[in-house]
This record gives sequence, C-alpha cells and structure tokens, in this order.
Amino acid sequence: MRLPLVACLAWGILASPLAHAVEPPASSAAKPWMLNLRYRHEHVDDDAFARPAEADTLRVRGSLAHRFSPRWTGFIEAEGVAELNDRFNSTANGQAAYPVVADARALEINQAWLDWAGERAAARVGRQAIILDNARFIGNVAWRQNMQTFDAAQLKLKPTKALELQAIYLDRVHRVNGDEARDPLARERRLRAPLLRVSHAVPGGSLVGYGYWIEDRDVASASTRTLGLRWSASRVLSKDWKGGLVLERAQQAPWADANGGSAAYMLVEPRLERGSLVLKAGWERLGAGRARAFQTPLATLHAFNGWADKFLATPANGLRDTYVSAQGGLEIGSRKGKWEVAFHEFRGARGNLRYGSELDASLGVTLRPGLDVLAKLAHYRSDGFARDTDKLWLQVEWTP
Repeated sequence: MRLPLVACLAWGILASPLAHAVEPPASSAAKPWMLNLRYRHEHVDDDAFARPAEADTLRVRGSLAHRFSPRWTGFIEAEGVAELNDRFNSTANGQAAYPVVADARALEINQAWLDWAGERAAARVGRQAIILDNARFIGNVAWRQNMQTFDAAQLKLKPTKALELQAIYLDRVHRVNGDEARDPLARERRLRAPLLRVSHAVPGGSLVGYGYWIEDRDVASASTRTLGLRWSASRVLSKDWKGGLVLERAQQAPWADANGGSAAYMLVEPRLERGSLVLKAGWERLGAGRARAFQTPLATLHAFNGWADKFLATPANGLRDTYVSAQGGLEIGSRKGKWEVAFHEFRGARGNLRYGSELDASLGVTLRPGLDVLAKLAHYRSDGFARDTDKLWLQVEWTP
C-alpha cells in the first residue's frame, strides 16, 4: 500500500493533545477469536439463459484478535469459499452458459489491520471492511460469501460529544468475486480515494456531510467525485409508535481522467416503527448526466434496488426506485426470527421509461444461539429492462 502521507498525518494528529476516546472504526473484534461457517444454495432462473443456475457454496471464515495494550489492537481474518458444484457461473469456473452467482472459490486474507484508540481519536491501518452510513456509497457487501474489503487507512476524531470527523484513504478494493475471477478487473481495483465524512448530532437524529474523491487507476472512466448531505431523524408519535425520516442529496461529477456530465442522487424515506415492526416507503433517484449516470460501485449494492441485483450498475438513463417494505420479528415456539417483504417499481430517471418491478421476501430463524437459517426470494418482472428473473436462497450459518 502507498500510505505514507496518510500515516504521517494520522500520527501527527494522534500525538497531539487532541488525541484523547472515540469508538474505534467499525468492525473491531469483540472476541479474541472467531469461526464462522455458512452454506448457501442459490437458485437463479433468468430468462436470458436457457438453463437456471443451481449454486451450492460453503464459506469458512476464521479470525484472531490481539490487544497489545489498552490502546493498540491487531486483527487478522482468513476466508475460504468452496464451489460445491459447477451448475452456475461463479466468474471463476468458466460456466458462462449459466447465470452469474458471484460466490467464486477463494482462499485469501480477508482483513489484517492495526488499531489505535484514544479518548477523542481512533485510527486503523491495513486491509479492512468499511461501512459508511447505510452502505449506499461505501460498504462491505456482507451478503456475498466473499465480502468486499479495502486496503486503507482511516482516522476518526471526536472533538465534541455531538461532532465526529472521519478521514479515510482507500488504496485498493478487493471485490466479492475474489482472486480467482477470470476478469482481473473483477478481482480488485487500484484506487486513489480520499474520503471525508462529518457527522453532527441533531435533535432526534444526525446530519452527515460527505465528500468521496475516487480515482480508479484501472478504469479511468469510473473515477468520480461525490459530494452529499444526509439527514436522518426519528421521534415518538404515541405510546406505541415512533416515526422517522431520511433525506439525502448528493451530486456526482467525473474525477481525475474521467469525462462526462454530472448527475444527482436523491433519497426520501419515511418510516413507522412499533416494537420490532418497521414500515418503510421510499423514493430513490440516481440521475443521468451527459454520457454517464450516477454510479455507486463500492456500495453494498445487494441491499438496494431489489435483491435480484438487476441494477448493480445504474442504467444510462438513470434509475428511479419507488418502494415499500415491512419487516419485523416473530417467535416459532421458543425460537426467534425475522421476516421482511418489499415491493419495488423501477423507472428511468429521464424519459418515460419503465424498467420493471420486483417483489422480495425473506424469513430467518435462530435455531439456537449461533445457528441461523434463512430462506429468501426475489421475483423480478421486466417491463423493458433486462429479463424476467427469479432467485431463491436457502442458507445455514453457524458461529460456535
């Protein structure tokens, strides 16, 4: 990694009188060791292919953490993914006649970082998972068997109780396709990407301003500068109900050697909550500019715009996603679980374009502590964009 400037800057601030206790960056290890096994069956019936995919994969992940002192912690995590059959295109097995299920075989170091935590500052350097806000722009894609990580340095400062500043430099992204993907650009990308995020607590919520200057050194046309503002808040409406609202606005323009016009992002998402029940409605718009649309390639994309993953890249005419969802808890005997349903209608951001609609549903149950099962489905119906697609997942995850 080429991080001397960031490392020197971080050390200079940490050594100053400001360095006194903030939460360390997300994903700090809570246990000295961890083992996790996850088996998944994924069925994909995409009308663009003659045969459906039937993917069986197994992930094994183990980690070790060591606290050298009250302020210094080291962490290493290894991960292996096995393809248990070849009736799917993993991006590494050459089975192009099947739909893609991006859970390719892998054996790699997933994370390896060093933490320093003071009273008003914290820093992390190394390979790490990073999630910013709701993961719409920067995320770890934890849904896939091989999650996304970054070679990066990050620094958090908390000068007051209400104010938090976060500075990050991304040197490389290790993508979910893993090191065995046949396309080198699907394995990893070299970056020059300083990120800045400032969060301030406001009554009932928070106000976040951010700037992401992402230069993709492997695909120059993918380089972007994104500046945005996100406000989220909630308030008690009655004895049983609580309401909330998220508003977000961002502007994206070409950066470094990229060309094209700028494009806007907008999100409006009200919600109602009663105990474990959460009802949401939303309107998300990824706009289209001259020769390019608003893109979020480093996001946890599976969490947005439908689980069928038809919009991992924003279409040239942009995307409007109007959606409603409900989720909540349940009890089956002594076992607890979670359920979720959502409906999306997709249109273009410009022109009178109809893309399609999607229905999603999931049910997860904890059979006993550390042992979870999940059933999940996505039902996409095309109205001119891509082809009809149905997906079904059955998953068992065990953490001893």
